[in-house]
Amino acid sequence: MRQQLALVTLVVRDYDEAIAFYVGKLGFELTTDRPMGTKRWVVVTPPGSLAGLLLAQAANEGQAARIGDPTGGRVAFFLHTDDFDRDHARMTAAGVRFLEAPRREPYGTVAVFEDLYGVRWDLLQPKLASSSPEDV
Repeated sequence: MRQQLALVTLVVRDYDEAIAFYVGKLGFELTTDRPMGTKRWVVVTPPGSLAGLLLAQAANEGQAARIGDPTGGRVAFFLHTDDFDRDHARMTAAGVRFLEAPRREPYGTVAVFEDLYGVRWDLLQPKLASSSPEDV
């Protein structure tokens, strides 16, 4: 049996501002943007990735309350790269806010950044394709 994660939902304030950030600043690809009645089906995908983010505009107060805090302040997403220095420089130049300087860890090079809503992400270049902090 083979399975893979395809989409993860991220609640956003506005479709277009989220697209501008993820595509314009992070370099993701807008893979789907189609109307669905009063909503849109919006998917952004990191280059070369099979998995993507479903950007879901908050439809009520309860959903709006989750914007920017899907994990209680922990890092929510781990963006792997094959060239940390290239992507860190490009993202910094695009105005992405990194919360720390890049650091070298036994599992790879990493730095935490925030998206436009304050959701924390790791930009990570693993030392080995399968390595993770649990492997060391």
